[in-house]
Amino acid sequence: MINDSVRENIDAVLWDMDGTLINSEPYWLLAEHELMARYGHTWTDADQEHCLGGPLPKVGLHMSKLAKGKESPDYFAEELVRLVAEQFTKGLDFIPGALPLVQSLTSKGMPMALVSASPRILVNAAVSLLPLNTFGCTISSQDVTNNKPDPECYLLAAEQLGVDITRCVVLEDSRTGITSGLASGAVVIGIPSLHSFPKTHNLTIRKNLIDLSLDEMLQNFRSHVLGAYE
Repeated sequence: MINDSVRENIDAVLWDMDGTLINSEPYWLLAEHELMARYGHTWTDADQEHCLGGPLPKVGLHMSKLAKGKESPDYFAEELVRLVAEQFTKGLDFIPGALPLVQSLTSKGMPMALVSASPRILVNAAVSLLPLNTFGCTISSQDVTNNKPDPECYLLAAEQLGVDITRCVVLEDSRTGITSGLASGAVVIGIPSLHSFPKTHNLTIRKNLIDLSLDEMLQNFRSHVLGAYE
């Protein structure tokens, strides 16, 4: 049973997947390099930064432009997913600190959702690494009309969990995802890998997830929402 002090303040924790829960970015990067090399383009740090966090239609469009329209944006998005899915079958690593936090929150009865801009096949692969029912719901790119940075995915997750989005904490690593979480009305803890972010309401920036505890999350929540620590 979740204790009263948690219920009073945080309704749920909503996890991003790529780069927040699992260390999938190396797989995406390898696939991006491989795919674009077919069209004579060397995938650069600038390309990676532009596409970090998706959504896939944005990545596909960027790749199609780099390839001078030799294939459609849909083709590039679908082929990229196929290549990444191949990599996923070889095993995945969790982001440092993510698994202990998942286990801690689970032991305390905290409702959680996995909210990803990746397609269902990749979301299911990640969820399969965790005990059954770790997440009360999972949202993929195929479950929404408008993907991140639109807030639809986080609003849908809160709806499916039966919680108030303004009483949720979102964990995100990309500019796209952080923008989505903030637009939903949730409190966001950001662990950006490539971007810096200015101070803004409802956003706390952390270097990583290592040693992040429920107590610290509660303090962040209360600081933003209630205006004071308890």
